[in-house]
Amino acid sequence: MVQDGTVKSRMRVVEGDITGLDVDAIVNAANGELHRGGGVCGAIHRAAGPELEAECSRLGGCATGDAKITGGYRLKARHVIHAVGPVWRGGGAGEDALLASCYRRSIEVAAAHGLKSVAFPAISTGIYGFPPERAAPIAVRAVAEALERHPEMEAIFCCFGRDSAALHERALAALEHRSSARSGSADEAGVR
Repeated sequence: MVQDGTVKSRMRVVEGDITGLDVDAIVNAANGELHRGGGVCGAIHRAAGPELEAECSRLGGCATGDAKITGGYRLKARHVIHAVGPVWRGGGAGEDALLASCYRRSIEVAAAHGLKSVAFPAISTGIYGFPPERAAPIAVRAVAEALERHPEMEAIFCCFGRDSAALHERALAALEHRSSARSGSADEAGVR
């Protein structure tokens, strides 16, 4: 990853299995009880071993839009950050804000524990039904905003399939385009 200090240089998209990444923390698309579930949650629990579920059971659950941290156990990642995304209810129940919050909170939790690298799945886009084409730009913007406050950190969007990876790549490219447009208009106005 390029280390030029810009937020964009500290974010990337990969396609693959998040459980095999060697990072400080992987993010689990968790349920509110922090129980072993299906999809990415089940895969993380299987790869980490029973110690993960035992630690999760002592955390007392987690609110939607929030995140909690545990050890990584048998994973290459040293920690798992359990982020609870919203169930899609049609878009009128604050889902966008809750989704953005769970990404931001994951970065905040990682920073509070001195972590430098975090990998995210596409939270809430599986069984929770959040439309992936809507979720990707929200995720990328939320992580970019959080990384602005934590210049020591980098983020990976680890997508399980090509379609999800393409959505995140487009969102990242759009973020770069918006940044360039804002900086161009600031330069034109003489603002630095």
